[in-house]
Order: sequence, then C-alpha cells, then structure tokens
Amino acid sequence: MAIRNNSLRAALAIASVAAGLTTSIATAAADEPFFDELRFGAQVSASDKEDGSYYQVTMFFDPFESELAHGWKEKLLRPRVFLGGTVAGHSEDASMIFGGFAWDAKVTEKLFVEAGFGGMIHNGNLEDYAESGPYLGCRALFREYAAVGYDVTANWRVLAQIEHSSHANLCGRPNNGLTRAGIQIGYKF
Repeated sequence: MAIRNNSLRAALAIASVAAGLTTSIATAAADEPFFDELRFGAQVSASDKEDGSYYQVTMFFDPFESELAHGWKEKLLRPRVFLGGTVAGHSEDASMIFGGFAWDAKVTEKLFVEAGFGGMIHNGNLEDYAESGPYLGCRALFREYAAVGYDVTANWRVLAQIEHSSHANLCGRPNNGLTRAGIQIGYKF
C-alpha cells in the first residue's frame, strides 16, 4: 500500500510541475509569440515552362529586433529571418522550402517595401528534358524577392510579391530558374 501511495504522490507531483510549466510557457507565449509574422499567399508563374498555381506560407522571426533600428544602416544590420514553403498546385511543378533574411522600409505610415534574400530547396526538374517544367540544374537554389505592402490594420497587412530562384550558373547545368508573383496576406503579432 505504501508503494501505491508513493507512486500516487510522485504522479501528482509530476502533474503539478507539468501544469506549472505549461502555464509558464503559455504565459510567455502570450507575452512574446514564437514568430513575428505569419503570411499566407497564392502565386502564379511568370514562366512559360510552368502554368500552375502555388500556395505559400511564411513565418517571420525578429531575433535582431529590426523594429528598434534607427536609420538605414542599422536597419541593414537588423534583418528579420524567414522560413517558409510553397506547394505547387500541379504535380509536375516545383514545390519548395526556403529561408533567408528580409528587410523592409516604410514609404508612408501604411505603405512599405520589402526585399529578401536566401536559399531554397525544391523538388522540381533538374535537367531531364523529357519532363515538364523549367530545368533548374541543382536542388538548392538562391531565392530573392521584392514586395510592396500595405498595413490594413496594426496587425493585418497585404502584399504584392515577386520572387525569383536560380543557381546563378554555379552548377554548370541548365538554369531556367523560377519566377513567380502573387498576393500575400500577413498577420503581425
């Protein structure tokens, strides 16, 4: 009977500690979210080698506190970090995961521009001329984008974005690249 009571006490103690940790983590998460912004979007290809639609999700993190930067020099040293993925609507087209750094600048109180640079990994056609889609040469490509955005509210924003990915002729293989444009809807925490 003593073993059973000790086991019950240990289980209750572990449950109390777990409940306390869960409450602490939830409170910390409510005070400061894991990421700075979450975006969803839809794109179309600007290439004649792709004709599908693409769906994108991107998370932005602000580990360098870019909002506190003063002047353009400090802003350059404090980019936001992004991670995301794009899913192709057609199985022949390339889907990707990507990441990198992003910089933005206010044009007016609500209007802003943004640029990002990083890399991506895709599942598209490398150089098989029998397959459809652009010939991308390498699995890992550079990825850059530019966007114009508008802050609808303090939290919601909408952006028009164009992005391009290629290997900059570093693979020595075909390099059609991917160029896509679309609309993004973001929520800043």
